[in-house]
Amino acid sequence: MKLLIAIIQDEDAAKLVTSLMSEGYGVTKLATTGGFLRAGNTTLLIGVDDCKLDGAMSVIEKVCHSRKQMTSAPSQMPAGITNYTPYPIEVVVGGATVFVLNVEQLKKL
Repeated sequence: MKLLIAIIQDEDAAKLVTSLMSEGYGVTKLATTGGFLRAGNTTLLIGVDDCKLDGAMSVIEKVCHSRKQMTSAPSQMPAGITNYTPYPIEVVVGGATVFVLNVEQLKKL
């Protein structure tokens, strides 16, 4: 058995959860926050049998796409400088970061 930890953009969360559940996968949804953009994202915990791993990954790949977004560059100016205005930069967001972990034991109590 495998545990998938999928970190996705909030924008893709509802569609991915619906798609996974319609394919028979159990999903636990956690609200999380990313470090670089400090924006909300979603972390999904998905338990799958080894033989269903490729199917779950296929659903994630089909739903979660990367996209470009404009954001302000993080301010890295030293203390005391007051007239610095962060400039907009284009970053790639979305897609999915998926960790696949081996599960030694599962108990439903």
